[in-house]
Amino acid sequence: MFTQVKISVRSLVEYVFRSGSIEAGFQTGSSLIEGTRAHQKIQATYGETDEKEVYVKAEIPYEQLMVVIEGRCDGLLSSEEGITVEEIKSTRTDLDFITAESYPVHWAQAKCYAYMYAKEHDLREMHVQLTYVHVETEEQKIFTQTVSIEELECFVLEVVKGYGPYALARQRHAEKRNISIKGLPFPFDRYREGQRKLAGAVYKTISEQKTIFAKAPTGIGKTISTLFPSVKAIGEGMLERIVYLTAKTITRTTAEEAFSLMQEKGLCMNTVTITAKDKVCFKDETRCQKEYCEFANGYYDRINEAVLDVLSTETNITRPLIEAYARKHTVCPFEFSLDLAYAADVIICDYNYIFDPQVALKRFFEEQKKQTVLLVDEAHNLVDRAREMFSADLQKSSFLQLKREFKGYNEKLYKAANLINNYFIAVRKKCGEQKLLVMKDMEEELTEIVEMFMTEAEKELMAGNTSQLLLDTYFSSRSFLKITNLYDERYMTYVECEKSDVRIKLFCLDPSHLLQKTVKGYRSKVYFSATLMPLHYFQNMLGGKEEDYTLAIPSPFSKEQLEVFIQPLSTRYHDRERTKEPIAAMLYELIKKKPGNYLAFFPSYHYLHNVYEVFTERHPDIPTIIQNIGMSEEERENFLESFQAESNESLIGFAVMGGIFSEGVDLKGDRLNGVIVVGVGLPQLCLERNIIKDYFNDIGRNGYDYSYVFPGINKVLQAGGRLIRSEYDTGTIVLIDDRFLQPKYQMLLPDEWKGFTVIK
Repeated sequence: MFTQVKISVRSLVEYVFRSGSIEAGFQTGSSLIEGTRAHQKIQATYGETDEKEVYVKAEIPYEQLMVVIEGRCDGLLSSEEGITVEEIKSTRTDLDFITAESYPVHWAQAKCYAYMYAKEHDLREMHVQLTYVHVETEEQKIFTQTVSIEELECFVLEVVKGYGPYALARQRHAEKRNISIKGLPFPFDRYREGQRKLAGAVYKTISEQKTIFAKAPTGIGKTISTLFPSVKAIGEGMLERIVYLTAKTITRTTAEEAFSLMQEKGLCMNTVTITAKDKVCFKDETRCQKEYCEFANGYYDRINEAVLDVLSTETNITRPLIEAYARKHTVCPFEFSLDLAYAADVIICDYNYIFDPQVALKRFFEEQKKQTVLLVDEAHNLVDRAREMFSADLQKSSFLQLKREFKGYNEKLYKAANLINNYFIAVRKKCGEQKLLVMKDMEEELTEIVEMFMTEAEKELMAGNTSQLLLDTYFSSRSFLKITNLYDERYMTYVECEKSDVRIKLFCLDPSHLLQKTVKGYRSKVYFSATLMPLHYFQNMLGGKEEDYTLAIPSPFSKEQLEVFIQPLSTRYHDRERTKEPIAAMLYELIKKKPGNYLAFFPSYHYLHNVYEVFTERHPDIPTIIQNIGMSEEERENFLESFQAESNESLIGFAVMGGIFSEGVDLKGDRLNGVIVVGVGLPQLCLERNIIKDYFNDIGRNGYDYSYVFPGINKVLQAGGRLIRSEYDTGTIVLIDDRFLQPKYQMLLPDEWKGFTVIK
């Protein structure tokens, strides 16, 4: 009995025929759109009996596998000589340099289509045509072959033979994986309170192909509660892949540890962690050029063997393992991790690999999405991250420099940069004395002249110009144009002037619609966080629908574990100078009454330093540690290492709310005895926040809450969440701000914080 394996024609031939290096130098970003246009222009010339985008399918046995190949050929042309399969390829390369032997992968794709059509229609031979079209001149170059069905069949069998060992290895792995899942127990002796409920809700969400927004308290084990049911769903045949998305490295590590635990219990799964390119690159400079980097040179000649090696040998494929195998096979570690990701059962990565239109994984086809669950950890972070990913800006200074750089050297590029520079000058005049301009619409003129610049910049870069400024400005322009295609009523354009420079930003106010579109097609989506509150706000902002599931799990920890105080001082900006001394005094009283390790979170570095100076001046004998701007990884580790459970001395750490220490930090037991949160976490008053506020007011929601209050209280909850991390932890939380006593803020506090004592 055969086991069925599905693959598209393009994926099949690219796997078998890919060779050479990671492309050196510049690659055009508009090729996909231009390619579509080129296809459509040629297809528009087809006769009445010709067909376009014709679906074809074939089944080819390989050992115990039945490889099902499917795809759509660009054209089927009918004539007296017979049927011709046409494969259209757009290019910017001079057609004089393209020969019939230039791209074997293109012939392979066309011949596969020809075989599939001939087999289905019982034809003895087929004409195969490769049509190359230049995207600018629209000039065409055509190559044709006439191939018998026997030759086509022999060719396709050889292609499948090249893919077979990999397919067979993946199938054997899938069988082993599914058997291991069937017998997999929950990796802990028992479920914590609330944990079984979350795991059950996630399993139900996947089985019913739904979306869930889950608020689950810190300390119950959210990671394993979402991963374990997802793994079980793979064993039940509901899923083929899990994508675990995080905003921070620390939560990626937690997911890796969860899989290690399950693997100790017998699980056999391939998990791959993707690390950012600049972090994982082996070279001094991140330059993917074969002349510079031996790991880019000949990458595609070695990658298939490298992928098969690691997937056949390893399970939990983390950064150190990827680096080790990348060195073994001399392949780029970043590209290697991406190639592994498309084959793996589980991908652990940053949000941007799914949500960012600039860098998202592109090779997930609709069929694969239907078998994939997205687990979005710390989902409260996704709102602002999505705004950032769906926004883009341009700066005048870049085009002014390019204008100067290319004057007298490349007249067309000079003129294109000059047009944009002049546009910025005109906009600066419109800004007037306020040096600011906010517009609902995006001006078409800007889009047109940026497109002109892109065309000329592409030509210069394709000619081999290595100017970093030109390359950076090209990519900024490309991002800008990509966002113009997304621009709608949920966007605003604003202009800011600073000295002689001008910045234009296409600002995404409400990312919900684009987030919803991005995740369309995936089987299930699970958004979870300890601070996903108020739940309705996050459901709205993350693109949720009314029919989505929601879940709020109460804290499993007893009220006796936590003592909460509110000190009703004003921490508003104009009151900070007079409140720094009372706060410093309160910190001293707290540490005197209850010695231990404390973390105090402040709304800004300035406020933090003011209180820190007062405290250390008055109490130099009490050990303190302070968060500084731009701390290195080593400095961060040293900061956290200072919190020791066995210490004879008390310690106060001064940190910034919403910063690196207010989220994802796990100081269990007596390593942390208390948390002080200064202020209600409101984001600083600024242009963007005010634009967001006005937008939500206009659509009938409370703009101030959406722009300031809800994001602010989330920072408070994250900071306070550093304290109780397990059923054995105890401690004290002090909330410093009179607004914490207002009904609005009282409603936003967790139930376990509401039995507070007011400090008089």
